Amino acid sequence: MKILVTGACGQIGSELIPYLRERYGRENVIATDIDLEKLRGFEEPKYYLDITDREQIDKVIEETNIDTIIHLAAILSAKGERNPDLAWRVNVLGLHNILESAREHSIKKIFIPSSIAVFGPETPDNPGDITIMRPKTLYGISKVLAELLGEYYFYKYDIDIRGLRLPGVISWKNPPGGGTTDYAVEAFFEAVRRGEYVFWVRPDTTLPMIYMPDVLRAITQLLEANRNKLTLRFYNVQGMSFSAQELADVIKKYIPNFKASFDPDPLRQRIADSWPKRIDDSMARKDWGWRPEWGLEEMAHDMIVNIRRLLIRGELENISFKKYFY
Repeated sequence: MKILVTGACGQIGSELIPYLRERYGRENVIATDIDLEKLRGFEEPKYYLDITDREQIDKVIEETNIDTIIHLAAILSAKGERNPDLAWRVNVLGLHNILESAREHSIKKIFIPSSIAVFGPETPDNPGDITIMRPKTLYGISKVLAELLGEYYFYKYDIDIRGLRLPGVISWKNPPGGGTTDYAVEAFFEAVRRGEYVFWVRPDTTLPMIYMPDVLRAITQLLEANRNKLTLRFYNVQGMSFSAQELADVIKKYIPNFKASFDPDPLRQRIADSWPKRIDDSMARKDWGWRPEWGLEEMAHDMIVNIRRLLIRGELENISFKKYFY
């Protein structure tokens, strides 16, 4: 595979790029993003790329001779509600640009991450892959459209579209980019930095989550899976589910003086309440052998150990979280 990755500087992309380069060779993984400053942190090959500009996409594809695209560039749920016009241009028009450019240049495989944001209040808890999807955020709506367009391009043009419905992603190397579940990451950083954190959801708010090492494995497993064994284009995957209170309790286990408080933000709480507490990923397990390796305890310990290392090295001050609703 020779892979082009859009949104390479985001939470997932910044860790996926080195992971893929180690697996497939640096020259076979091309990093692209609109953020030039962060893009400088990657070794070549890399390109500035604005996915809302179709001509740029065509030019990069022609210069790199790729056969696979991993399309990560997106505006997430909370940020998207703050700026729905931007979310539409990036998540919908940008995706269409990628699909059309791939079609015209005979790109045969595209990975598109979906999200639990495709679900809504009408979705039953623990939903399977085929279920009610009536999201109440523009991000969720754009991801439903991404799934439907992905299936359309698969059946009409025989482009091998694959994707994962990711829950909240937790990682320590880079902050997330404005999602509703960001509290599950920010709480660890603030616990190490200040010993306290104010959650923007109720203590009983329970959502599905996944740790970054499992995300990287899941993406590569699905990319490499035998096409003939796939019964779906988009699969649920989950690592763990926990409430905000359970997260606070496990942090306190490793940082005894940690003080957690709860001040629910009405908009983000409403978004969180519209999503299921857990999702059924049995089809991913059956079709391509998916198994998560990280649970809440193991993840919490690893997060705290690594964030403390950042603190000791003086790197923690470089990591900040954007307050989209403050």
